Amino acid sequence: MPSQNVMTEESPEAVINTAMEKVLRFLPLLEREESLRFLRFLSENVSGEIDRINTFSTREIELRQRASVETDFAVLTEIHDSLNELELERFLKTLSVPALHRNCTDYRDLLAGRVLELVSQEMERSGKGAPPLSFALISMGSDGREEQTLITDQDYLIVYEDGGGEVADNYFREFSEILVEKLAQVGFKKCTGDIMPTNQTWRGSLAQWKRRLLAIVRYEFADYAKNLMDLIVLSDARYVAGERELADQLVSTIRAFQQDYFQVLWGMAKAATEMKLALGFLKRLWTEGSGDHKGEFNLKLLAWAPLVMNVRILAINQAIPATNTLQRIEFLEKEKSLSHTMAVGLKDAYHILTRHRILLQIKVIKGIEKDSYHLNPYQLPTEERERIRHALLRIEELQKTIHVNFSIM
Repeated sequence: MPSQNVMTEESPEAVINTAMEKVLRFLPLLEREESLRFLRFLSENVSGEIDRINTFSTREIELRQRASVETDFAVLTEIHDSLNELELERFLKTLSVPALHRNCTDYRDLLAGRVLELVSQEMERSGKGAPPLSFALISMGSDGREEQTLITDQDYLIVYEDGGGEVADNYFREFSEILVEKLAQVGFKKCTGDIMPTNQTWRGSLAQWKRRLLAIVRYEFADYAKNLMDLIVLSDARYVAGERELADQLVSTIRAFQQDYFQVLWGMAKAATEMKLALGFLKRLWTEGSGDHKGEFNLKLLAWAPLVMNVRILAINQAIPATNTLQRIEFLEKEKSLSHTMAVGLKDAYHILTRHRILLQIKVIKGIEKDSYHLNPYQLPTEERERIRHALLRIEELQKTIHVNFSIM
């Protein structure tokens, strides 16, 4: 990909330094009165921005502090809504994808942890007692990758210590039923794919989890497609609340199984390289030719998801512990699995595609659109449309690399 088409989201320090250099070069070209007028304008606008940033920060700190001690689920719902609104406003001012990911993930971890504590208390009050064993809540999907956005659902599992037998199994079944309902009440929508601890597949002791994983990688279950999807989901497992050491044990076990059973990783790689992209004839952007989404394409399925999936495959193959997509790309570059040009291009692709996903979500939240997945590229400026096309070309190049590296026929 030509280097002139690569645009990356710079660090705040780099942006500041670049801006300062431009101002210092520009000032000597002005007359004295023009310089003073420019500096006054700059000062007033900077002061306004500082005030807005301080207002955001103060309000966010206040909401998080309230969430950490709140006992009323209805109030926690209001806090969650307020934090989402705050983050939406901040994103529209900055368009920073990493900042939105970081903030949404942080405050949702806080809320999920608080709900976990309150459910434990509720179980005790109802006569079920305190949790009989140490346990942990682990997230997967976008939450596991620390890539939360403005619209979220539940992608959680529960793991608990061994030795509790049927008593522990029954306790955590009831615990999970209450937990899922309370999380939904607070604003974490139920997962349409049933990736929640109310589903027995996503709940169990450490020993039960190990047996389940072994059965999957040995193809002991009949449904190959489901087994593969479960392993893909587990690839992004991340500790959220509860006993961290227990969570770390399960995450390490998942990583070990994926490393030890190459045929499973090969199957995941094959699925990743076969994911379709919104590229058509002569590598132009492909859009649907008829129906409700004529002139649009599914941004998630035909662009963003293939990028995340293929980066994940390389990261697992190289035993990279990070789950975050941008961090995975950085690690892959450091250990020479990706060239610098490819890494920069993939990070740029991630920023572009995710930014548009978030903007689509905002349109849904504001009632402008009903669908947060389909994008009409021809409603965008030509330059932005080309950025999206180049993003897809980079993903296609990554798919070809994995296809060759894994000897996929």
